[in-house]
Amino acid sequence: MLRKTPTGTWLPAWVPESTLTLSFLLMICSAVQSSTGGYDGSMLNGLNILPSYTDYFKLNAATTGLNTASVFIGGFFGPIFAGLMADKLGRRPTIFWGSLLTLIGVLLQTAAQNVAMFTVARIILGFGSAVSGIAGGVVGALIAAGITLGTGQWNSTWAWRAPSLFQGIFSLLCIIVLPFIPESPRWLVHEGHHETARLVVAQTNASGDQADPVVLAVYKEIIDTLKWEKEEGHTMSPMQVLKNPVSRKRLLIGMSPGPFSCIAGNIIASYYLGAELDTAGITNSNDQLKANVVLNVWCLFCCLAGTHLVAKWGRKPTAILSEVLLVICLFVIGGLSKIYADNPDGASKGVVYGDVAVMFLFQGFYSIAWTPLLYLYPPEVMNYSIRANGLAFSQFMLNGLALVFVFIMPIGLANIGWRMYMVNASWDIVIAALIAFYWVETKGKTLEEIDALFEGEKHSSVPDVELVRTGKAKLDTGLVEQQLETQIVNMKAE
Repeated sequence: MLRKTPTGTWLPAWVPESTLTLSFLLMICSAVQSSTGGYDGSMLNGLNILPSYTDYFKLNAATTGLNTASVFIGGFFGPIFAGLMADKLGRRPTIFWGSLLTLIGVLLQTAAQNVAMFTVARIILGFGSAVSGIAGGVVGALIAAGITLGTGQWNSTWAWRAPSLFQGIFSLLCIIVLPFIPESPRWLVHEGHHETARLVVAQTNASGDQADPVVLAVYKEIIDTLKWEKEEGHTMSPMQVLKNPVSRKRLLIGMSPGPFSCIAGNIIASYYLGAELDTAGITNSNDQLKANVVLNVWCLFCCLAGTHLVAKWGRKPTAILSEVLLVICLFVIGGLSKIYADNPDGASKGVVYGDVAVMFLFQGFYSIAWTPLLYLYPPEVMNYSIRANGLAFSQFMLNGLALVFVFIMPIGLANIGWRMYMVNASWDIVIAALIAFYWVETKGKTLEEIDALFEGEKHSSVPDVELVRTGKAKLDTGLVEQQLETQIVNMKAE
């Protein structure tokens, strides 16, 4: 059954009564957002291997980097507007407009006649993806790998146009799902839609039961925390992220997964697997496309395992473990690639296969931590008043760095070869140290409860939600109802 639910925006919603069904739809919406990025990386990986693509555009190292990196130009500028749009228009309308822009970019990319048109299309695509992603993979990467392998043998430009066109399916799915998910309860409270916010909390936690103790605890935490932020003078302005030491600390820690994941070393395998396999002695394009499929199957498995590990073990330990394993892999890949580069004709098959095996291990270890944490950790660390703009700044930095690194990687591989891996390994050592010293653990806490890690106290008197959910703490529902009634009356009067 569907229930028409107010949203406080022009975009209506008919929300399922079942929390399980709603959770599934919310996961789909989140997954298709990240799948667009995952698909893009794997698709370009495949296209950069396809002769029909590289010959059509007459690519060299520089134009290969431009075609590939141009999506990050849009991703660089998109966040400038995304945070403001999400706070002003609402999360769902922002996702809608971002997805629509992404679709336009996909269609232009598919129809591209030259490098300039392809680049402009990818800028629009990147802009739309950044906008929708802030308001709101590996699955997409696996699909892209399979499609490019299947179309790779076609003797026409549709060998690369078909994978480009299919990229739009994720944004289309997101637009289809949007009418069946509610607006953010925190945005609704901030805009004065208190009753609707409570209904949304009930829909996402107790199948619409607004009297459920867990619902009351979550809703009270939201009301208390937003009230405290207002009393402290917190605003939705982009300058709020720099206004005080706590906000700056939240910003630096919350935005770090973007740059950290970008410079971890996966860009080589994510966008230039063909060039990477060339350094290991595997030069046949069809073999490289097959390797792309196998790689993404492996990454999907590792991502699922990593998501479980992040939930059970914690964000910080998982990230440190992943970084240590990445450092080891990069040094091994660099060493084996050097052996092959020194004597390509005399290198043993063991060197070649060993190099490829460690490349695959590297991508798997990357997927364990960074694939889930890139989307999970930043919004957990940033409080409501800086969340949208903080995430926008995080994506701004991520796309800025990605733009540089994706552009220079083919040039670097062409000029210094195996040494690129050694450079990347050195960066990862620094990243592991920064995570160990500065990250905070957010496992098992609501967004409001994470405030205590930064502010020194929780800004709500109700017990932690997980304690209420598991029955370890009792909630005086009558008292909480009275407090909420008084608070809401006062908030509406202000």
